[in-house]
Amino acid sequence: MSESLPEPLPESQAEPLLQITELTTILGNPAQPLRVVDGLTLTLDRGETVALLGESGCGKSLTALSLMRLLPDSGRIVAGSVRLAGTELLTLTEAEMRQVRGGQLAMIFQEPQTALNPVLTVGTQIGEAVRLYQGAASEAVRSRVLTLLRAVGIPAPVQRLTEYPHQLSGGMKQRIMMAMALAGDPQVLIADEPTTALDVTIQAQVLRLLKSVQAKSGLAMLLITHDLGVVAETAERLAVMYAGQLVETAPVAAFFAQPLHPYSRSLLASLPDANQRSGRLLVIPGRVPPLDAQLSGCRFVERCPNAEPRCHQEHPAWRTLADGRGVRCHRVDELSIHPAPPLVVASANTTVDSAPTPAPAAITPETPTPAAEVQVPLLTMRGLQVHFPIYRGLLRRIVGHVRAVDGISLDLYAGRTLALVGESGCGKTTVGKGLLQLVPPTGGSVRYRGQELIGLSHRRLRAFRKDLQIVFQDPFASMNPRMVVGDIIGEGLHALRILPKRADRLRRVAELLELVGLDPEAINRYPHEFSGGQRQRLCIARALALDPRIIVCDEPTSALDVSVQAQILNLLKDLQEQLGLAYLFITHDLSVVPYLAHKVAVMYLGRVVEHGPVDEVLDDPRHPYTKALLSAVPVIDPTRRRQVIQLDGDMPSPRQPPSGCHFHPRCPEVMAICRHHYPVETRLGTKRRVCCHAVAAGLTD
Repeated sequence: MSESLPEPLPESQAEPLLQITELTTILGNPAQPLRVVDGLTLTLDRGETVALLGESGCGKSLTALSLMRLLPDSGRIVAGSVRLAGTELLTLTEAEMRQVRGGQLAMIFQEPQTALNPVLTVGTQIGEAVRLYQGAASEAVRSRVLTLLRAVGIPAPVQRLTEYPHQLSGGMKQRIMMAMALAGDPQVLIADEPTTALDVTIQAQVLRLLKSVQAKSGLAMLLITHDLGVVAETAERLAVMYAGQLVETAPVAAFFAQPLHPYSRSLLASLPDANQRSGRLLVIPGRVPPLDAQLSGCRFVERCPNAEPRCHQEHPAWRTLADGRGVRCHRVDELSIHPAPPLVVASANTTVDSAPTPAPAAITPETPTPAAEVQVPLLTMRGLQVHFPIYRGLLRRIVGHVRAVDGISLDLYAGRTLALVGESGCGKTTVGKGLLQLVPPTGGSVRYRGQELIGLSHRRLRAFRKDLQIVFQDPFASMNPRMVVGDIIGEGLHALRILPKRADRLRRVAELLELVGLDPEAINRYPHEFSGGQRQRLCIARALALDPRIIVCDEPTSALDVSVQAQILNLLKDLQEQLGLAYLFITHDLSVVPYLAHKVAVMYLGRVVEHGPVDEVLDDPRHPYTKALLSAVPVIDPTRRRQVIQLDGDMPSPRQPPSGCHFHPRCPEVMAICRHHYPVETRLGTKRRVCCHAVAAGLTD
């Protein structure tokens, strides 16, 4: 394809540290190749961070693997140039490239759990990288490994040397990956989604660490992410990728002030915000075109709200504007002058495969409207405890307990959403499973419409199963890969003998698929044939099959692209308004809470430390832990950023919680009493409560 190449933005030196020119990578059969990277041109200077963003399937990770020359067997680089400090990488032999990897060009992979060897200790794995790149003797290797562990903020580094990856938290595994990547003192670091699915506090630590290493060493970083808040706070420049091509490059501040490409504008409009609670999030209709498609026009044309006839016929050339920004769009002259035009916000029923469809009459709720029941809780939890015994020895004696949930009191109302937030390991998911009796509570009370659920036999609980449902965090893992969609969604109807005839079940499944915005013809497809966002919709349809009153949503938008996240959030909101559902929305992503939730409960080490209306808690946090969580959330608008409150160390083990206030070892406002006595609940008005000695004493704002 002949077209003008993207010109690099003005650089401070004659030759960039990393210069990528018209890089083209294909996968699969050479006769019908998938062009996963198509003519990509980008530069990276010393000490600079450039963010590469876009939806899943746009080619971001395969760009990184192309630069590292770590493509799968079916992948081939067929054109272009990659120059690192003047050296052409694409002409190096594999032996020569091994000296470049790690030593000059290193990569942090997206999933540390799969990237680390589970049968080797942390010290062995980092030491292997040190020996490979620096050829040090044994004692020097151990010293270098300890230095790297300290550099990436690992507490008790000597102890960690002999530990295995499964013994570490997600944030610590990510930091181990960083230590291995930095072992060879590389000039360029590729970070592929380094903070995906991490808690905001751990995310802030990882990003702060990367910037610190970068400032000391002049390291250049290519940051691959779909989190626009991370981009705004971390990168100097960004490049937006769509269907294998760059569609826009710009300095970060200029981009967020006025994105030019319609795809960039759509991504920004998909972000949830408290101001949009009464409205809707933008859903980008359609999906990324298949990589083997023969497209004559713009690749974004079928999803673009600004498309005109020539967009279907002419491929847009790359344009470099007077301010150095680059964009691939026929209408760039209009878009660069005028602010973003109004975008049509699609219905939550608009999906990657279907047009908006009305909710079928068969799903009309039998329950009263939310307004009629809002003052009477559907479900109450009082002092809920879930303790897991620790066994030891041949006789399996109980030597202790993991206090996963240690006295939780919450209420769920029809037509309302309660968000449960906190770091990983604080017990959020266990609360949801304890509420549903999927794990047996060891204490407390769970009453649904006045009926105590704790202690009921399995047979008696079956009568309540249809009213209490869950959407699991990982939609793919929660579905049987050998069952078709019709059987997966209708399984509950069959198990509870609500619709014993398969023909009746399939009719009901077809209605549910329409309700969640999927084509009823998908009824005979398998889970692997759907995208991540579609699989999440299938899980929601399965939860709705039994006409529930309460749904536990366990991280339903974790690690989804912002456009897919908008689809799911709109869908959940629509269903709540139509059916009067009550949601327990479990999440560590605080950016989605203001849009969907009515109340929020902040959880730390098995207990709720702050609870109240979502606007009051998020706008005026009172507990030091809540303040730290909110300060760590990356935001686009610099006027709304808080000073990040750094928390020391990781969350303590629920097996041996600290004495006194569980948060005191990490608390920046700790007092002497905090170390010895757990704070009683302090009520602030009629709807808000906080467990903090400083709040009780009136010493905190």
